[in-house]
Amino acid sequence: MRLTYPLLAFALLPCFANAISDSQLQAAREAYRKNDMAQLATIAAPKDRDTLAAWPSYWLAKRALESGDDAPTRSFISEPRNAFLRERLINDWVQAFGKRGDWDNVIKITPTLSPEARETDTSCYYDAANINRQQSINANPKIWQNMRLSDGCMRLTEEQAAKGIQTPAQVDARMRLLLINDFSSAARRLSAAANLGERFFAASGSEKLAQQLATRAKTDPVGTLERLSASEAQLSRAQSGFVYGQLALRSAQRLNMPQALDAFERADPQQLTEEQWEWWLRAALRQQDWGKLEQLSRRLPDDIASKPAWQYWRARSLIALNRHPEATPLLIKTSFEHNYYGLLSREELGTALEAPASREITPPALRKQMLADADIQQALALFDLAERTGQAEWREDGRRVWRWALRGRNDEQLLAAAEIAQERQLYDVAIYAAERTVRTHDFSLRFLSPYRDITRRYANQLDIDEAWVYGLIRQESRFLNVARSGVGASGLMQLMPSTAKWVASKVGIGGYQVNDIDTNIRLGTWYLRHVLDGLSSQPVLATAAYNAGPGRARSWQAPTALEGAIYAETIPFAETRDYVQKVMANAVYYAGAFHQQNNTLKARLGTIPAR
Repeated sequence: MRLTYPLLAFALLPCFANAISDSQLQAAREAYRKNDMAQLATIAAPKDRDTLAAWPSYWLAKRALESGDDAPTRSFISEPRNAFLRERLINDWVQAFGKRGDWDNVIKITPTLSPEARETDTSCYYDAANINRQQSINANPKIWQNMRLSDGCMRLTEEQAAKGIQTPAQVDARMRLLLINDFSSAARRLSAAANLGERFFAASGSEKLAQQLATRAKTDPVGTLERLSASEAQLSRAQSGFVYGQLALRSAQRLNMPQALDAFERADPQQLTEEQWEWWLRAALRQQDWGKLEQLSRRLPDDIASKPAWQYWRARSLIALNRHPEATPLLIKTSFEHNYYGLLSREELGTALEAPASREITPPALRKQMLADADIQQALALFDLAERTGQAEWREDGRRVWRWALRGRNDEQLLAAAEIAQERQLYDVAIYAAERTVRTHDFSLRFLSPYRDITRRYANQLDIDEAWVYGLIRQESRFLNVARSGVGASGLMQLMPSTAKWVASKVGIGGYQVNDIDTNIRLGTWYLRHVLDGLSSQPVLATAAYNAGPGRARSWQAPTALEGAIYAETIPFAETRDYVQKVMANAVYYAGAFHQQNNTLKARLGTIPAR
């Protein structure tokens, strides 16, 4: 049995006698937003080492960098205080030099950050600077595939193209991807860097035709195939290979797998992105063409082949082909993962989920040490500030500091941090800490189950699986009852306003607060029951519907019955695919914690009925 120390935690937590008030911090943040340097300067206290007092100084230095003044930055980082903000500011400093093309200072300053401390943009600017100065670097082989790059990484692709680090085929493929996705300014910059002239921008010609066909494939794959067949002679092999690759991707995402497989065979492998390779595999999987899937898995780039998903599905293809001895090592490797594919691999090996051995309780001395840590204190102070002010942005800052504070921690420190967060009802960051352990795990922290009385009551009333409800809540909100998504969903079960209003009318609730825990769970479980009833009582379909809507979940069904794991793997929306897999895996862990019988992921995934 694992013991907790809620009273001890609060007794050891220092009183944050901030030298800066909540109102001053709010005023400083507003001044930063408005670029009011004078106001920021009146609040900033450069040499104050208080837990939160450094934030105005950081904002002041960051704004000064934007105008070319790095004196406040030099002053800030010379002080041995807020290490989190110091690291962020050095990253900001490197990026400011990178935007100016000051490669000498980028090369000089970046090494003061450890590789893990460098933001992506910082690393890209550093690589670009080294290329520009003729230094040898390890080229990122996949960066040409990414369209929505930050400024530094965009600059890196240009330097790679200019210096021949990207192959001509990769440069041409990137140009085509940029243009068909309406990134014309980035395409112009890349063309200038690679000295490509105007061939990609001509109003007519073969490149323009290839772009038109690839663009049309997004909305009309069938019509595009007819047009491509009629005009293929006007295109080079590279151009037609690019268009076939785009046509194959769009066909696969519309679940027209026969057309996708045919188009992928005609595509140029050098111009295929990671997304396209994976949809080629999914097309073969959806068709249950195990021979094709196994063949493709041997052609994959190493970084894709090593993913747990394709290790598992390659093993399944080998089993289907009666090559069990080759499948077993792949399954064993993946079975050590505590996730969706790990569960599936263990079950394929004949081993169901077992409760992990109990760990030793966290020593009080370690808890005291973690509570005394300045970075942990800063994160907790930001969470407290968010609670006092009702400002969600402070909570997000707290999350960033928390994640930073846990970097490089050992398992016992991570679990101690998880306990501290749990006792303060910071469930989302408690889960974050518990998920990072490598050898010593505590699944009661990784799969927390707060509000059990409420959730069990409504699950029982509606006759739905409590473990499934918990699996969904964990994925939706990590039990943060004030969670609000970018599209406006609210509360533990992330209900959209229109959905909450409709369900409230069905269950007879007049006035309600969607973030009230009891109300949110009541409305959310009712809606979950509703979509389950409308989708053949199939939890995988209902889970997909909860995320993407019942109409889409139905449209993704096949003309014939389909294994649940294959349905989940071939969901066209990446967000929904990941969501369904994680919710269903979460449910297995919760069912184990709740001592449910016959608890396997394969049984939960079941069979998806024909459309």
